[in-house]
Amino acid sequence: MKLSKTQFRKDFEQSLTSEFATDVAKAGITETFAALSSVVKQYYTQIWQGDNQYKDRSQKKQTYYFSIEFLPGKMLKSNLLNLGILSTVREGLQELGIDLEKVAQVEPDMAIGNGGLGRLASCFMDSAASTGLPVNGNGIRYRYGLFKQKIIDGYQVELPDSWLNNVNPWEVRRADKAIEVTFGGETWLEETEDGRLIPRYRNQERVLAVPYDTAMVGFENTRVNNMCLWRSEVPQDLDVKFQNMEYMRQTSMLSAELYPDDSNYDGRLLRLKQEYFFVSAGLQRIIRHYKSNKIAPIAQIADYIAVHINDTHPALCVPEFMRLLLDENGLSWEQAWDITVKVMSYTNHTILSEALEKWPEEMVHTLLPRIYQIINEIDKRRTDELLPHVGAELIHKTRIVKDGQIHMANLAIIGSHSTNGVAKLHSDILKDVELHDFYQLYPERFNNKTNGIADRRWLQISNARLSKLLDEKIGKSWRHDLVKLEALKDFREDTETLKQLAAVKLENKKDLAALIKEKNGIEVNPEAIFDVQIKRLHAYKRQLLNVLHILKLYFDIKDQPDLEMVPRVFIFGAKAAPGYHYAKAIIK
Repeated sequence: MKLSKTQFRKDFEQSLTSEFATDVAKAGITETFAALSSVVKQYYTQIWQGDNQYKDRSQKKQTYYFSIEFLPGKMLKSNLLNLGILSTVREGLQELGIDLEKVAQVEPDMAIGNGGLGRLASCFMDSAASTGLPVNGNGIRYRYGLFKQKIIDGYQVELPDSWLNNVNPWEVRRADKAIEVTFGGETWLEETEDGRLIPRYRNQERVLAVPYDTAMVGFENTRVNNMCLWRSEVPQDLDVKFQNMEYMRQTSMLSAELYPDDSNYDGRLLRLKQEYFFVSAGLQRIIRHYKSNKIAPIAQIADYIAVHINDTHPALCVPEFMRLLLDENGLSWEQAWDITVKVMSYTNHTILSEALEKWPEEMVHTLLPRIYQIINEIDKRRTDELLPHVGAELIHKTRIVKDGQIHMANLAIIGSHSTNGVAKLHSDILKDVELHDFYQLYPERFNNKTNGIADRRWLQISNARLSKLLDEKIGKSWRHDLVKLEALKDFREDTETLKQLAAVKLENKKDLAALIKEKNGIEVNPEAIFDVQIKRLHAYKRQLLNVLHILKLYFDIKDQPDLEMVPRVFIFGAKAAPGYHYAKAIIK
């Protein structure tokens, strides 16, 4: 967008006045951030509205990306960059005596993710918007996220991450689009006069899912997608006698924290409720929007929407979509199943069989009785279909329901037309080893999608010095097309360019060294190698192996005082799950 510094200053000062009845000279840093974010939101809201109207008019296919976590990071500078006004706003604030970097530090991270899974989801959202693809996210608006970590006497201590203490300036509450999600109760099938089976329910627990929409602004284009995060609330029309404290507490817990402790039954039950909560709400909203826009008959919905299952947490998309097509829209089983498989796709993130989700049959039957019926019917029909052609052993290995457990990865694979790994080696291992039985049955469904990163956040914003050097050497076209970075090969032997690159690295390391001194009280040598491992703390992430390497180097130095070694600083960033005692012991 086009914006002059004069116009920006006028908009910003007006925002301070209208929001806080103050001016630049008297405003605190928190007020400054709130006023600035309000202005930025106003800048993209018109584009957002226009893009939504265009999507509805054009009736082009849209993708809905379901993920239990997102990790978008701070959004102020990202939105400024993508709108093309980062430099204008930075300079405009400087003229008012305000440092944009200090203002940006006030913004809390959106605590709705933990690690690579959430960051991948957010990179996908950023990339989709920036390449003009209509992709919308669906997740949970966690009140506390995972947790804030403190290290006290070497031990990890978990504290609530209350990131919503102040208003999140980027979200829009859509109370008029709230969805009702139900749990438990009793379910049975009743035959109608025309021979159809209609589900009947009683004594269900009702929860209201309220959507909070956040704009995903594309990089210097007119695409603004939507990330929908669901908050659990008590339905307003619920009889007061049912609104006891325990019910209200359980309802609020659905969107309270990411990955509640699952070392006990209640914790696992809560996780399953969370997964169904956002899956059901998201799919109901999709179908409601599809029907309200009168796009086409429901039997043609696969031509207009795609649903992506990011890891196994949203695998309940498969039976829930079936439920909505069967029970709410009157389609036959055969129609509904054909549509579901065409609509669904699945990303597998792990080759560890113990990390693939499984839920006890009893738990699913009690919490989600209708979904349990549908899952069993999917499993039975598939078994009957394969038996004449495939050996019983292979069928058993790939069943959804077996040994008293419901296998979510099996459900996602069987209910989708596509299953991808996230790196070539990973995808090959899935096909050849971990999911080989499925690959024998559905070879055409398996493919690879190598993970990448969003260069806007991880280069243009995070490394402004390097971005400036790239602009000077190869022009700015790489900002829209990373393939243009190939031009850097022409400078491989250029001494001056290599010196400039080394200088950029050193300045960045000095910044990090200063941050470590400020946050941890430790002085590190910026001339040293920075050996960094930032991953969630888990046995298979091998932080312990890294520590053993440090010990090995330490003993080498002790045994050989004259040993020549390049100085090295080891930096770890990791949280251990509260109930994962082995990982917490590694921290100690």
